[in-house]
Amino acid sequence: MKRSVPPIAIAGSELGDIRHVCAFFNSDEEEYRVLLPFIQDGFRCGDKAVHVVNPEAHQDHLDRLRGAAIDVDGASVSGQLEVRSNTETYLSDGEFDQDRMLRAFEQMASGNAGGNFPRSRIVCRMDWAGAGQSRVREVVEFEARVNGLWQRHNDAVVCSYHLSKFSGDTVIDILRTHPMVIIGGMIQRNPFYVPSEVFLNEFRERRTRHDPAVQGA
Repeated sequence: MKRSVPPIAIAGSELGDIRHVCAFFNSDEEEYRVLLPFIQDGFRCGDKAVHVVNPEAHQDHLDRLRGAAIDVDGASVSGQLEVRSNTETYLSDGEFDQDRMLRAFEQMASGNAGGNFPRSRIVCRMDWAGAGQSRVREVVEFEARVNGLWQRHNDAVVCSYHLSKFSGDTVIDILRTHPMVIIGGMIQRNPFYVPSEVFLNEFRERRTRHDPAVQGA
């Protein structure tokens, strides 16, 4: 449930009431340079941290948090920190199911999650989504649909995309589904954002024209 909460400092500016962010990076070093201050601030504010990382990067991620003077062990025990694998989070039984993920994020939102935390700061590394055009299309549609969920909650959600993993066309669609964007290390209101209902109608029509499987459904 939405309530009045202070803005959140991130990437050289602040997040107000609109907190679904796509972030584009060229390297791990750039990503952590931009996002670690946002993560550190969350722990100082008492927010819950949910980090969804590449499976092979789990230990490196914890080491980087410790290097930023974050009490990883204490936060894990208290429930303030959850570090999850992106493949296990998004790909139950190896498949991506939009409706299942909408339910999972609804449960993850601070309005429904357990614990005495004012809000959640959720950072999701999206590399897994680049494996196959069919999966990319599902993820783009999901990113548009999930806006409605985050509009009902106070949480800040950063979807981290590394540019080398995605085509230019996909990057454009991702841009169009997020109201806020981090690019070049700075956050801004996204001038390319299209309201979810408008984008989904256009996107589904485009899929129908170009995907024989959809046409025959």
